[in-house]
Amino acid sequence: MSAQTMDETEPGAEDGRAGAAARKREQRGWYFYDFAVSVYSASVLTVFLGPYLTSVAEAAAKAQGTPGFVHPLGIPVRVGAFFAYSVSASVILALLLMPLVGAVADRTGRKKPLLAVAAYTGAAATAGMFFLGGERYLLGGLLLIVANAALSVSMVLYNAYLPQISTPDERDAVSSRGWAFGYTAGSVMLVVNLVLYLGHDSFGLSEGEAVRICLASAGLWWGAFAIVPLRRLRDRAVVREPGAAPAVSGWKQLVATLKDMRRYPLTLSFLLAYLIYNDGVQTVISQASIYGKQELELEQSTLIVAVLLVQVLAVAGALGMGRLAVMYGAKRTILGSLAAWALTLAAGYFLPARTPVWFFALASMIGLVLGGSQALSRSLFSHLVPTGKEAEYFSAYEMSDRGLSWIGPLVFGLTYQVTGSYRDAIISLVVFFALGFVLLARVPVRRAVEAAGNPVPERI
Repeated sequence: MSAQTMDETEPGAEDGRAGAAARKREQRGWYFYDFAVSVYSASVLTVFLGPYLTSVAEAAAKAQGTPGFVHPLGIPVRVGAFFAYSVSASVILALLLMPLVGAVADRTGRKKPLLAVAAYTGAAATAGMFFLGGERYLLGGLLLIVANAALSVSMVLYNAYLPQISTPDERDAVSSRGWAFGYTAGSVMLVVNLVLYLGHDSFGLSEGEAVRICLASAGLWWGAFAIVPLRRLRDRAVVREPGAAPAVSGWKQLVATLKDMRRYPLTLSFLLAYLIYNDGVQTVISQASIYGKQELELEQSTLIVAVLLVQVLAVAGALGMGRLAVMYGAKRTILGSLAAWALTLAAGYFLPARTPVWFFALASMIGLVLGGSQALSRSLFSHLVPTGKEAEYFSAYEMSDRGLSWIGPLVFGLTYQVTGSYRDAIISLVVFFALGFVLLARVPVRRAVEAAGNPVPERI
């Protein structure tokens, strides 16, 4: 190579290396938001809050002289339904906020301040759960609503960074690493919380005090590790449309987003497939412990260990399926995971009762496909989003992930009501993975990426 050629090419190479280094730095910071927030999902929602908040509501009902019922706002509510109603209320609030916040983020380019507000609102509400002693079930419901809605809003903003911090060919790996970071944090903190919970007597704590410390620790973890992405992620300048007014109601913005998405029917086709198979995923996650407790007659300690096993193996699953996506493409890898989900449910149907080892095997299968199917779905959708509309479109994606996953539980519940068998209820969920498989297989993802105006990766 001549000296002249070297002079001509060297600056560009240096700029490329500098850009790649800056991008990697942002990616490493981005991973840490999954690391920060996943502890809330693993410890608070999955393990501790539901049973504890129900016990607090029971204490309040007895104190009010109405055993079995509490009366928030004067409305009689069964104690056992209070947690579920609180989750539902948080979903409604999130549905109102997510499209609005997504539109504001896209139109102003200021994702990071909005992410900070959402993250620390959620972290503060979770840390405040330390004060859920006695009969404070209303406080518990309010904190749950705030924390859950804040989580959903923050995930819209977090996911919207993915197309901005990674090249098309990097996206599957980056998304998978984010999920792996999250499941790693969930595993570590769940082990710490379980040690504290199971050994509370040796620490001089009551069971309730141990639970409240576990709940609050998730909020402190969330707030502490959110500092990393907020320091490393950066906002991008946007060209504002004349007369653009982001301050509209959440529902109006959602309607506007869906109308805009009609210009990208292939993106909508993917979102429909994702909505269906993700509904199956979320239902399996939420109903697996009920299946284990009621049908398989397993102890609570067995179920908690199974949750931990899912968290640990989801790390390997997310990273392993990320590598498969590099070789075979994200779409094919997701299709393979949906087939694996269906086989897992079929295996679960035949599990013998009172045999923990087989339930652990089922949890292992779920863990291995869970992280990868979630991570690759996110990265694949990121290719189908038009530039400049990342947060707005990811609000629709997040609603599919969190806000609209109600059909699966309904099918599960109706099947059990009709047949009286949890085995029939669990196998009924296969239809979500089968239908999702068919719909996703029909989406021409290369054409969908091109239609969204994005570069097409070598493998997708």
